[in-house]
Amino acid sequence: QVQLVESGGELVQAGGSLRLSCAASGRTLSRYVMGWFRQAPGKEREFVATISRSGGRTDYADSVKGRFTISRDNTKNTVYLQMNNLKPEDTAVYYCAADPGLLSVLPSQYDYWGQGTQVTVSS
Repeated sequence: QVQLVESGGELVQAGGSLRLSCAASGRTLSRYVMGWFRQAPGKEREFVATISRSGGRTDYADSVKGRFTISRDNTKNTVYLQMNNLKPEDTAVYYCAADPGLLSVLPSQYDYWGQGTQVTVSS
């Protein structure tokens, strides 16, 4: 098993930036495809970004392309989500997740989840 802990969420003004971190313990992070998802109040959890085991391949939701960047440092067992030009509609709880299989945008493909970190973007 792998345990995931997110951090870095906070209140920020529109147009600002944040970097979220997801620290893993238990098993080495390099065994997993990693993803970031988010869930706003009253909405379903949605895909944000994913990254391959080596970091060589990434995929993003259309709503965040060009603004968010996912990266990983397997030596630190940590995945990051750099978020720039934040918008009020980015307000949500952000979750990182680990997938032992292939790159996927589906939450159901991810076996391990963190507890989430709140990002609030004020207008």
